[in-house]
Amino acid sequence: MDLFDQATNGAQMPLAARMRPQSLEQMVGQQHLLSANSLLRRAIEADNLPSVILQGPAGSGKTTLARIIAGHTRRHFVALSGVSATVSDFRETGEQARQRLKLHDRGTIVFLDEVHRLSRTQQDALLPFVEEGLFTLVGSTTENPYYTLTTPLQSRCQIFVLKPLSPEDIEVLLRRALSDEQRGLGKLAVELPEQALQHLAENAGGDARVALNALEMATLVTKPDDSGTRRVSLAAVEDALQQPVLKYDRAGDEHYDTISAFIKSIRGSDPDAAIYWLAKMLEAGEDPRFIVRRLIIAAAEDIGLADPTGLRVAIAAADAVEYVGMPEAQIPLAMATIHLAVAPKSNSAYEAISAARKDARAEGGATVPGHLAGGARPGEDKQDNEYLYPHDYPHHWVAQSYLSANLANRCYYQPKDNPREQRITKFLQILRSSRAADQTTAKDDKDGDA
Repeated sequence: MDLFDQATNGAQMPLAARMRPQSLEQMVGQQHLLSANSLLRRAIEADNLPSVILQGPAGSGKTTLARIIAGHTRRHFVALSGVSATVSDFRETGEQARQRLKLHDRGTIVFLDEVHRLSRTQQDALLPFVEEGLFTLVGSTTENPYYTLTTPLQSRCQIFVLKPLSPEDIEVLLRRALSDEQRGLGKLAVELPEQALQHLAENAGGDARVALNALEMATLVTKPDDSGTRRVSLAAVEDALQQPVLKYDRAGDEHYDTISAFIKSIRGSDPDAAIYWLAKMLEAGEDPRFIVRRLIIAAAEDIGLADPTGLRVAIAAADAVEYVGMPEAQIPLAMATIHLAVAPKSNSAYEAISAARKDARAEGGATVPGHLAGGARPGEDKQDNEYLYPHDYPHHWVAQSYLSANLANRCYYQPKDNPREQRITKFLQILRSSRAADQTTAKDDKDGDA
């Protein structure tokens, strides 16, 4: 029995398996790959699919898409699993494909589920058959193929990335299951409150399988009333999904209020409050990418030069979110949150750029002084516009103006009173005093010449 064999009694199959889309038209989500004129859809419909890797999270439709490919192709279709397939299986499949092509002029497609489970040796054994074109490989994986597959195998396959299903996509699948009398729950007369339906759609983590199986469990544990209707409660859905309802609307006020509380807790140096608001967002299914973007902003705006490592920590958390995904990404998110909350605070960089942009708008963009320009300008005296190269002077510094005359002596950067910026304050005071003294000397010399 291969991956696509079905049980004799279809009713014994889980709801998610029974409701699996049978055609491209029934597929929900993944429009970036399966829209009418997309490359992948045209290749499937024309039965001209090259070797591909389908990468995406669980429940996003990888196996469903492989089933649809199996239904569209005129080629022989073989399904294997990266968990159990051996080098001998690949060699046998390859030899059978060779004979099938030679004797019957019929190609072969090999669907390899969980392709990331293959060892390097197994991948090397697979490679010659893909390279020679004896069969077309359709691999599926939840892992990043650029890390889990060898470079030679990657180079011979086109990689398509499936996205987690949106709550709206999952809601479509749930309503379809509730109404379908042949494969779904239509014959059970299920009554599901709108709040429970939305809770399922929003808290399944983009996984259609999780949502449908939770719906089936909640339905089966709900006894019919005297009219034969199964009135599935929100509590039954919560219990089946093991995810309580949180007061959180990802498109409404609660979304913005919670992220506001999160950032303000970091700014206020309260790690406990910040961690709580982080936990609330994660429990409610908030996109971790949204959270980490706000952490990066906070690291620059609120911590800034008081602790420049904060920005590096926030960016590292963003990389971790992309690399490992949830739920493991909650740990680097928590680490970055605590680091920023307990770090010394400074908004000097934010204030500096805000003040400078205000002046830039007012000035209409000041003209660059001649000695700072990219080259000599026609009609200018080179000596009057000579740039002094700081590295030619003691301590790699020389007094000269870097702003136009109408902006001279503007101080946009005002260090705050944290230890690091206080050291910067002392350094800038020395430089600014030296510059002021040099300007006074230059003025006196000019007056004396006059």
